[in-house]
Amino acid sequence: MKILIVDDSQKWVLYHKDAVREIFNNKVEIDTAFSAREGFEKLTISIDTPYDIILTDLQMESDYLPLYAGEWFIKQIKFYKEYTNTKIIIISASGNIKQIANKYGVQYIPKYKCNNINEYCNELLKK
Repeated sequence: MKILIVDDSQKWVLYHKDAVREIFNNKVEIDTAFSAREGFEKLTISIDTPYDIILTDLQMESDYLPLYAGEWFIKQIKFYKEYTNTKIIIISASGNIKQIANKYGVQYIPKYKCNNINEYCNELLKK
């Protein structure tokens, strides 16, 4: 299992890494990025061995206005056929997370659900 975590908050990246390790019993390769731009670089570097899951925040750098940086990043992922089977999950406190997730056909977890590890696990693993 290969996972990419993209969030501009080091605290959230560490939280997600710990949660993912717990969910997959440390049988996972985790890459991290601290901006949408850095996430995109990791995405292209790994094109021959695509990520199985990508977790991304929405609100990061402001370079992509009027889109959120995370929304721009999702659009880039969708461009590559190699990532067709990759599970993309938005994890954000943004009020319009559901609408953006539905727009791109991806899953989402509101950040408030991250306080409950069992609920977080269920959301992360659902199809």
